[in-house]
Amino acid sequence: MGRRILNDALRTIVNAEKRGFASAELQPVSNVIANFLQIMKYRGYIKDFQVHDPHRVGKISVQLLGRINDCRALTYRQDIKAATIEKYKTRALPTRQWGYVVITTPNGVLDHEEAQRQNVGGQVLGYFY
Repeated sequence: MGRRILNDALRTIVNAEKRGFASAELQPVSNVIANFLQIMKYRGYIKDFQVHDPHRVGKISVQLLGRINDCRALTYRQDIKAATIEKYKTRALPTRQWGYVVITTPNGVLDHEEAQRQNVGGQVLGYFY
């Protein structure tokens, strides 16, 4: 489930940003999308999000800030070790100043900085900048 749904949700956010919308509606709901959006909110790329009726099909309302240039989810599973996170980050992101790689780890869904701080690896979910 998670990867195609996450990719569709992130593309909806990017398209809404490019059109200048203040908010975006994402359907269907998954915990992976909510965790990804929580990291984006913590890092200041979106204003807020709300999950409506998560037990059924549901939807997520995302309030945008206009900071997102691109965000993508990887549709293939790519394992990454704690030692190679820095190399992967330089390949995936355009510059060193901004952007985050989101990784699912045994400690939960983390961005690359937090994963390096905790010295854990995992699977790459996607990235945003």
